[in-house]
Amino acid sequence: MNLLHIDSSALGNHSVSRALTADIVARFRRNRPETSYRYRDLAAQPLPHWSPVADASDPAALPGNEVMEEFLAADVIVLGAPMYNFGIPSQLKAWIDRVAVAGKTFRYTASGPEGLAGAKRVIVASSRGGFYGQGSAGAAMDFQENYLRAVLGFLGITDVEFVRAEGVAVSAEHKDQALAAAREAIGTLLPKAA
Repeated sequence: MNLLHIDSSALGNHSVSRALTADIVARFRRNRPETSYRYRDLAAQPLPHWSPVADASDPAALPGNEVMEEFLAADVIVLGAPMYNFGIPSQLKAWIDRVAVAGKTFRYTASGPEGLAGAKRVIVASSRGGFYGQGSAGAAMDFQENYLRAVLGFLGITDVEFVRAEGVAVSAEHKDQALAAAREAIGTLLPKAA
């Protein structure tokens, strides 16, 4: 099994999503020690935003080529996705722009778009300062999880799970409760056969 671990939070050691992705990856590697592992920190080494002009100047040196190869090779992707201003970090958007490529991970057909990257499992570690889940007052402002489900689905990936920590900025007590609930959810994740 090839596991790709992506972090996108700019908060370093203070990041809830980084703590959760580390726990998820540790669980997978403990249960499947033969797992091949790749790590990409999009905050420490941000990808340049996609530009056809810049990319045309030196196609051999494109960071997108390596990113695409990692993505295509992965069976499981553990994706750290904190909510920033109701959406995802721009660093994560830059990564998505490198893997959502017509002819590689999706194609347009006469009957509509077709995802080409479907044989993957994605586990998203979602962290939010407030409450944006279904039934909450902030649910209409959730452009984080809805966007990720939409773009991954567009690429043909339907095996998407969210481990969520909400309300982490409300109080220390809420943060502890959110982390405990998220870690309990991580405990139920099982590596699936490759």
